[in-house]
Amino acid sequence: MLSFTTGLAQAFGGPAYQSLVPSLVDKKDLPNAVALNSIQFNIARVLGPLLFATTLSITAGWGFVEQQSMAVCFALNAVSFLVVINTLMALRVKHIPPTETRSMRDELQGGISYVRQRPELVALIILAATTTFLGFAVLTFLPVFTKSVFQGDARTYSRLLAFSGAGSVVGALIVAWLGKFKRMGRTALLMQAFYGMFIVAFAVSRTLWLSDVLLFLTGAALMVVFSTVTSLVQLIAPNEMRGRVMSIYMVAFRGGMPLGSLASGYAATYISAPLVLEINGILLVLVAVYFLIRSHGIREI
Repeated sequence: MLSFTTGLAQAFGGPAYQSLVPSLVDKKDLPNAVALNSIQFNIARVLGPLLFATTLSITAGWGFVEQQSMAVCFALNAVSFLVVINTLMALRVKHIPPTETRSMRDELQGGISYVRQRPELVALIILAATTTFLGFAVLTFLPVFTKSVFQGDARTYSRLLAFSGAGSVVGALIVAWLGKFKRMGRTALLMQAFYGMFIVAFAVSRTLWLSDVLLFLTGAALMVVFSTVTSLVQLIAPNEMRGRVMSIYMVAFRGGMPLGSLASGYAATYISAPLVLEINGILLVLVAVYFLIRSHGIREI
């Protein structure tokens, strides 16, 4: 029930958060803003595991059992959200009311109708869904790799997660540095192909330091794909449709994560987790190749 409630909150917060960004910056700076916005999440992925490991060590020294130490970590994480809430309340964004008031059903139908009329938006949404459905299993299976492949503990897991987060920060900085550039769609497709290859390489690696490097590269490639695709969706959608378009996009993007993890986890009960990752990585490459050949409007934008 708690996980369901969290997902429900994210369903409202995610599109609102993403739709807010274009109102804070000029359109020419939007790709930079989207990339920099993603850094806050990925810096947390780097610092969070390190603080998690430190907290475990400190609480263990105080005589806490493992379950109590975990509870302290979750409590500190909850307190950190007060900073986020305070920051959002400090924003002063001018509200432009709609020219006409329509029902939620009409608004939803209008958003879906608009997206269906734009083949490039449909292709970008499908690309985002397949990326998260197939690609995020690498993070879902990190505990399995930590325990079964590397015979590690919570600190090993934190190390792997930190390398992935560090790569994402670097990828986001690269996109922020590039800003709006030509052939953004083609770049996203090429990076998705690399992302799939890095996942396959990680799945077959049995050396910890090499897996660290590969996780760094997967994090960087994923963030380039995510930031670029999100920027393109934001740039294509007009102001009056952006909230509805981003809601559909976030359903595809966020929905792919749990559904992909569920499907990959179910498959891993019959075949090994590394083999599932290999299959997912190969499918990611094939999806990228398909859109590079058929385009559907992505390759040209």
